Amino acid sequence: MNDYVEVRYNLSPCTETFTDVIAAILAERGFESFVPDETGLTAYIKKEVYMPECSEVTSLLPFDCDIEISSNVIEGQDWNSEWEKNYFKPIVIGKECVIHSSFHKDIPKCRLDIVIDPKMAFGTGHHATTSQMAERIMATDVKGKKVVDMGTGTGILALIAAMEGAKSVIGVEIDPAAHVNALENVALNSHPEIDIRLGDVNCIKDVTDADILLANINRNIIIGDLAAYSRVLASGGKMFLSGFYTEDIPMIEAEACKYGLELIETTEKDRWACITLIKK
Repeated sequence: MNDYVEVRYNLSPCTETFTDVIAAILAERGFESFVPDETGLTAYIKKEVYMPECSEVTSLLPFDCDIEISSNVIEGQDWNSEWEKNYFKPIVIGKECVIHSSFHKDIPKCRLDIVIDPKMAFGTGHHATTSQMAERIMATDVKGKKVVDMGTGTGILALIAAMEGAKSVIGVEIDPAAHVNALENVALNSHPEIDIRLGDVNCIKDVTDADILLANINRNIIIGDLAAYSRVLASGGKMFLSGFYTEDIPMIEAEACKYGLELIETTEKDRWACITLIKK
């Protein structure tokens, strides 16, 4: 079992935006999991790849914040089991979908039942962006539709679309570890027909006339890839986007207009936005 280095960031002031930015920086440096709280962020990285300079983030932050950094080595253990016990709890979304691990007990009964082994990948349903996207899919008639899920993560949104009767579902994930996890979760739920692809937006060059495109990523990637998203979408097709804050909506809407996409719906949870665009 792997030994990990646990790095603690105490922030003053501390906001969800601050911890999100720090986690994004650390993810690019090999950190694998993050636990934010009211006073900061705890991050984990394998001991063999850790270097002290990896934990320095102050000079890269686009905001002023006092940061106290400390670290210690955590001896190897069953990390997935520990993470599930301490951080991943069963969640019910929209009273219709329950997401849980195979190890969880006393699971609520719902119309949709999804089992995932998250392995600390983003997308357990607890985050406001994932839950809003899930609710949007369940509120939409996807039966017989062609669905593309960009940044599929654990595969939750792709699984919901398949369970709701989508004709075909493609999930795209750029992170190799998350890609493997998505494949495992698709198998766990007996939906091998879901096409999980490793890579970026170039993975959907062969796709045409999709009815629904999902992207729960972040503002900059979405803006950069909107042209490609619009290209694969059929006329009248819908695009559900999240992974950004409400204040980012005007910027995304302005870019979307360039590609014949019209904003028709917006929801918000804890400042995280979820929008629907339609291709005119």
